[in-house]
Amino acid sequence: MLKAGARLVGVDRSAPMLQRAYRRIARAHLEDRALLVRGDIRSLPFRRRRPFALVMAPYGILQSLTREADLGATLASVARVLERGGLFGIDLVPDLPRWSEYSRHKSLSGKGPAGTTLTLVESVRQDRRRHLTIFDQEYTVRRRRARRVHCFSLTFRTLSVAQMAERLEAAGFRIDAVLGDYSGGPWDERADVWVIMARRK
Repeated sequence: MLKAGARLVGVDRSAPMLQRAYRRIARAHLEDRALLVRGDIRSLPFRRRRPFALVMAPYGILQSLTREADLGATLASVARVLERGGLFGIDLVPDLPRWSEYSRHKSLSGKGPAGTTLTLVESVRQDRRRHLTIFDQEYTVRRRRARRVHCFSLTFRTLSVAQMAERLEAAGFRIDAVLGDYSGGPWDERADVWVIMARRK
């Protein structure tokens, strides 16, 4: 979008992720079209006289909000910063319940920068009662005899298109379209991704 001439504002609560994004933008010489802001999507840090025309929440990010109160706060926050008639684009990861459970599978191994070796070991757990899929990840960086291990977990909850549409409508949106890919293809439950385009009332 930046290369197409759009002006973008990116939000993340992680300073290292923002720094990484800025380096990529700088390498492409697009700094004049992008603003990166540290903030929380549950309370977007904007008090603009001119609200945004478009807000996007990609990569199933709304499914990482496992508490209903957090999802509700996020939708209200987006509605606050969108202009009337503005568009909210989100995607859902549809196949989370179909992920097989496994323990300590090496999903990545290779050479990193400055002579390091990188390894990612992943486990997947399903909490069927709460409709949650948990990815436990162990990221190891080795250089000669030195070894650093970073462990973290990512939790996503399953939300159907109907469930998300109901929450969007309650937050002041109307559903414009439900798509089955990022090129505007038709949606059905077998699609690899579910894209919802909602417009602020």
